[in-house]
This record gives sequence, structure tokens and C-alpha cells, in this order.
Amino acid sequence: MCGLAGMLLPAPGLEQATLEHRARAMGDAMVHRGPDDSGVWADAAAGIALAHRRLSILDLSPLGHQPMASADGRYVLAYNGEVYNFASLRAELEALGHGFRGHSDTEVLLAAISQWGLDETLQRSNGMFAIALWDRTGQCLWLARDRVGKKPLYYGWAGGALVFGSELKALWQHPDFDNGVDRDALTLLLRLDYIPAPHCIHERCFKLLPGRVLRLDAQAVAAGAAAHRPDQMQQPFWNARERMQQALAAPFVGSDEEAEERLDAILRDAVALRMVADVPVGVFLSGGTDSSVVAALMQAQSPTPIHSFSIGFEGSHHDEAPLAKALATHLQCDHTELYVSGADALAVVPTLPAMFDEPFADASQVPTALVARLARGKVTVALSGDGGDELFFGYGRYQRALRNWTMLGRVPAPLRRWMAARARGQGEASRTGGLAALLAEAGARGIGDVYRNRITRWRDPVAAVPGATAAGSFYDLADPRHGAGSPADAMMLADFSTYLPDDLLCKVDRTSMAVSLEARAPLLDWRVAEFAWSLPMALKHRDGVSKYLLKRVLGRYVPQDMVHRPKRGFGAPVSEWLKGDLRGWADELLDPARLAAEGVFDVAAVAPRWQQFQQGERKWHTHLWNVLMFQAWQAHWQQVRAGVARG
Repeated sequence: MCGLAGMLLPAPGLEQATLEHRARAMGDAMVHRGPDDSGVWADAAAGIALAHRRLSILDLSPLGHQPMASADGRYVLAYNGEVYNFASLRAELEALGHGFRGHSDTEVLLAAISQWGLDETLQRSNGMFAIALWDRTGQCLWLARDRVGKKPLYYGWAGGALVFGSELKALWQHPDFDNGVDRDALTLLLRLDYIPAPHCIHERCFKLLPGRVLRLDAQAVAAGAAAHRPDQMQQPFWNARERMQQALAAPFVGSDEEAEERLDAILRDAVALRMVADVPVGVFLSGGTDSSVVAALMQAQSPTPIHSFSIGFEGSHHDEAPLAKALATHLQCDHTELYVSGADALAVVPTLPAMFDEPFADASQVPTALVARLARGKVTVALSGDGGDELFFGYGRYQRALRNWTMLGRVPAPLRRWMAARARGQGEASRTGGLAALLAEAGARGIGDVYRNRITRWRDPVAAVPGATAAGSFYDLADPRHGAGSPADAMMLADFSTYLPDDLLCKVDRTSMAVSLEARAPLLDWRVAEFAWSLPMALKHRDGVSKYLLKRVLGRYVPQDMVHRPKRGFGAPVSEWLKGDLRGWADELLDPARLAAEGVFDVAAVAPRWQQFQQGERKWHTHLWNVLMFQAWQAHWQQVRAGVARG
């Protein structure tokens, strides 16, 4: 796990020393992502510079130093992540005549690219990664991101130069990066609590989509600076919708027992691959199905007790720590738990803008940051259970959306049109739930529209952001699956493509990397995903039991009373915080005079929500938290930018 950054100019023009200095500043802004080593490579004649910060996981020696050149000298690579099947790729390459100086996966990647080219190498690679690859022969830069989007990669324009990096704080270090707020992207934050790729909070700035590659040369950089849309130049090497459609076209047809055996085997291998490291490895353990499966399969393949970690909350009815401890005791893990107070959690809030770089309003970011900090005290790598809900029908909201979609199907079309007309114009008033929420769904074209209604915060975010146009996302599709599969498949695909990479995986990446901890997600091995997509719904949800097959696998390792537990989630009591210790902080950020002076939000849309919330209308805390996260981020960004200008 590491951090990468760099720049590509539209034409040579900077001296070698200047290029190296700027790239180093960009890399050093992410020292938390790679405290063990740093490197810079630049070619002034080509106008390219790469920077790297290293967190040593495989091959702790200097032979893993980056940026790294290929043996033939053609390619230079700065790379963030892990290719878990590097050992088998290395063996294959050695049989083809390649030699290796060290045993890092970076060296294997470069040899693979030299042998097979970038696209085939990405197809062969099982892992999480963001890649910046300079081709000296082709005089072009390749940016690539793993299939699921576990590792981040931003790119944009600073003046005429292309800048890119693992986090925005790297881009901010370029003296010409003064890109303002993208108001259209801000509407996505208000609607979803995060900004999905390819959008970014900054104008002229983008995120690389999962499973995509982007080729840029000097001419493309010049065109991008002239307002060309480079987000549309991203090309897929793996497409979740297409892979789901292929899996659905060749469905699994075996028995329950055969499905259980197959899933157990795939998961065992996925977990084993992610336990390979030259540093201590552990697991985040909540006590829920997903993390319990990962912990059980780790312990089953470890000769010594694995390290497990959980967070408990004092006085919280959502506390899962006792469940995690009981399961760890059964598996005989080396378990560490920490009970935190409200004050401990609130102390994290001021650090969030610097940790995330982009406004991010999933409040479970707070407990996730706390468990990452706890784990870093003993390990450098921690496995997580991310992905189980999106692949195995784990969310209760899926069932509620299906229920509403079925109900709407029984309503005559004229009545649905009347209901939809009644809902229009209500804006945030339709937030009240019940009949109002059903009215808002009445005009649904498909399950995608119904599901979007279930996950939406601000229903009319454009009204809150003057001058904005609503930016689109995967959730705007009436039928995300394009006719394949069932409505349930459509919702899981939407979450897998958007909520998973841009909320859950973003949250885990930033909170873990903030403490120099690598997080790995075995349930998101592409082989697990494609097998899950091939399964009939009866193996995901049966007799009221969600994640049915995953729980059957868990039942191989733990007693049944540890398998069938109610889902509690990993939330945070935001409403209580805003009524208590965070009230003064929120008062300052939401002060009407401040909002008016800054001119980003419509005061009439935001200020009344804060007043109503304080008067007892609890439902507004979700609306307010994403506004507050933007306000706190904006203050942080302005402070950082002022510091760069002075420096």
C-alpha cells in the first residue's frame, strides 16, 4: 500500500530540478500513505514526473523502491496497492525467461507489462491497485484502477498541466492548482453523502472509475486543459454490468451443498492470498456475517492465533463488541477490543476534512477511523468484510424497495401519474416518509428509480446550490442491469458500482491509510463477485434469511447461534452529537451570515433545516451532516491553499 502522484505537461518547459521538486512536494503531502520510503522520477524533455510514497508490505528491502523502471528501460511505474497473485505471475514470467532482483509485486507488474502489455496484465492481475505508468517509447502516460475501485486515483488540470495522485492533497500542492468547487458535483454529495466517480468536488478534476484505464499524452493534456472531457476517455478493462450479465446468462445450477462447497473454496483462496505479507496481518471483526466469515477462514488457515480488532461504544444500543468478542473467543483469535466514549468519537470529527480531502458524509467514517487506529497498534495489514451486502443481498432496504415496486405495479397508471404530480414540488417535504415517500416513488420508470428514492438524502439538491445542475450517477438509471436479471440484481449492481467504491471503500481507504494501515477485502475478489452474480436469488435470500449462502459457509466454522444474528450496522449517533457536543461547531458552520457570504448554499434552503432540527425534527440530521462536511472541508481546503500560495 502506498501513495502515488505526478504531472504531465502539454509541452516541455520546466527544468529537471523544478519538475522533481514539484513532484516531491505532491508525494510528501501523502507521507501517511507511505512512511517507509519515498522516490521521485522525472524526465524534463518529456515533461513527465512521478512521485511515490511507500508503505512496505512485500519485499521490505530497497529492491521494492518506486518509481521503478522495467528491466528493458521502456516503462517507469508508480503503483499503489497489491497484486495478490503476483507469485503465480512471477513463476509464469520466469518460465518465459524473465529474471527478478527482488520479490516485490511491483517488479512482477513491470515484467508482465513488458511481456503482455498493460491491458492483458490488468486482466491477469487479481488485486487492488492504482497505477501511473509512463511509456518512454510511446511517450504516453497510462492511469489505471482496479476492478472494484479499492484504491483511489484522482486526476485534473493545474493550469495547463495534468496532475494526478492517490489523494487530492497531492494535487493541491501544485502551485497552479486553484480549481474551484464543482457545484454540480456538490449536488451529488447532498443526495448521496459522497461524490461518485468520475465526478470530483473540484472543477476540471475527476476520479478514475473502477476497472478503467486512461491514456494521456502531451496532445491529450493540451486538449484537456482546453475543456475537453477526459472522463469520457476512460476505457474499461473490466465492466461490472457486463460481467454480471455474462454470469446471469450462465447461472449456477448445482445443489445448495455444491454452492456452499464452491463458495467456501473461492473464499478460502481469496483470504489466503490476502494473508501474504512480510508484516503482521489482522482482521476487523464486527461480529456480523461478513467479517466473521473472513476471520473464520483466516484462522482456519493460520497455525497461530490471528489478530482481531473491534470497537465498542459506551452506552450504545448498536454495540457489536460483545458479539465480536464471543466469536473471537470461539475461533481462538488474539482479540483486541476498545470501548470508546462519545468524546473519543467526537475528537475524530475535526480531523475528517484532512483525512478525506473531499467532502464525505457517511458518519460511520468516525468508528471506522477508530478501529483502524486500534489495529495499527499491532498490525500493518487488516482484512475487512466489505462486499458481502452488495453481493449477497444483505441490506434491508433491498427488501423495502422490492415491496414498494410490487405495490406500485398494482396501482393503475392514471392514479400513479396523479400521485407523482402530487409529489412534485414538495422538495424536502417528501422526506417525511410513509405516504409522502410512496408518492415520491409513484412516477418510477423502474426499480432503479424506486431504489434511488430509498437512499436519497436531499431530494432536490439543486434548490440548495444556486447555479448548479444536477449531476448524474449510476442511480439515475431506471434499470441499471439493462434488462438482465431481476430487480434485486439491479439494486445490488447499482450499489456495487457506486456505493461500494465511492462510499464504503473510500471510507476504509482514507481511515486506514491515515494511520499507515493497509486494508484488504477478500469478499471483493473478482472471482467471488462473478460467482455471486451467477447464483439464483434463493441462495441469497431464503425464508427471510439474507446472505443465505454466505451464512451456510460461516456455519461450517462457528455455532448456529453465532451465524443468525440481527444486522446492526456500523453507524454513529449523529443526531445526538448535533444536539450535544457538536452543536457549537455546527452553529458556526451553518451561521446564516456565513452561508450568505460564502455563496455556495442557498441560505433559505439550509438555515431553516438547522432551526427545525434544534426544535425537535430529528429527521434533518442526515441533510445537515453532508452540508456540515462540505463546510468543514471548504474551510480546510482554503487554509491549505493559502499555505501553498505562501510557500
